[in-house]
Amino acid sequence: MRKLTLAVGSSLILAAPLAQADIVGLGASVGYWDTDVSGKVATGSDSVDVNDELRLKDDGKANASIYLEHPVPLLPNVRLAYTLIQQSGNGTLTSDYGNVSVGNVRSELDLEQLDLTLYYEILDNWVNLDLGLTVRDFSGELLVTQSGSTPEQTKADAVLPLGYIAARFDLPLTGVAVGAEGNFIAYDGDSIRDFNVYGQFSISLLQLRAGYRQIAVDYEDGSDLFDVKIDGPFISAGVTF
Repeated sequence: MRKLTLAVGSSLILAAPLAQADIVGLGASVGYWDTDVSGKVATGSDSVDVNDELRLKDDGKANASIYLEHPVPLLPNVRLAYTLIQQSGNGTLTSDYGNVSVGNVRSELDLEQLDLTLYYEILDNWVNLDLGLTVRDFSGELLVTQSGSTPEQTKADAVLPLGYIAARFDLPLTGVAVGAEGNFIAYDGDSIRDFNVYGQFSISLLQLRAGYRQIAVDYEDGSDLFDVKIDGPFISAGVTF
């Protein structure tokens, strides 16, 4: 992980002289993400399919971000983003999972992440390109309960560096744009991939977006493993100054 952090950090330093910025910019947004979850979670030698066995359904989520851009040479721009995903459901285990036996179960899955992104604007006109580094505080928890059994809790927590890239193409004089953003890391069998593609419409200070987002997590924390994918359409509204 240390080698990857140094590699991404070095790329960020090399990008700094190419950065472009003319004025101070501030923006914030909130969004709604309609998610589906698939994959498996494991503890020790036991694993469970979060879709086929646990029947997890969307229970609630929070998505918000804020950014600050400035014209100070060499200093990166800053973006904070928060995502909370909560899923719950009633399902049936086809094999034992930790302390819980085969049969009907109630499950709750919580995935939470807080991102601090430092980035540079490499291009800033009708074609926009940002490159940077994200530090992500990630946590995941699955709680499986069954009447008469001790609940089984599976957890993963980590603070990880991820590469960051964002690109947007603005159609001149229309307020319409299309773009994509992504964070990624892969190291020693673990990986996190988080990307979205979107269409955007801007009028005055208001920005409206609609698109598709996917988070894929393959992370092992001791004897606990999260190998899940969360994806679906999203909409968001933001303001820029």
